[in-house]
Amino acid sequence: MPYYIYRIKPFAQFEQLSVFASFAEASKQAKVLRLELDLPASEKVKVIFADNPLQAEDLLCQVRTAGPKGDD
Repeated sequence: MPYYIYRIKPFAQFEQLSVFASFAEASKQAKVLRLELDLPASEKVKVIFADNPLQAEDLLCQVRTAGPKGDD
């Protein structure tokens, strides 16, 4: 499965920026994009692992909850 890089705008607007085969490449590019794009506070660049762009956007729409806190 590929790694997708998305620009996330307010009101669940997604813009696919690129696709990579490995996480290391995707992560490196996402960091570069975060610096180059000079995003407003309401926008983010995220890396998502998914089968296809439709699944990636579906995963980005899901609300994630933090796991239970415990002793490490």
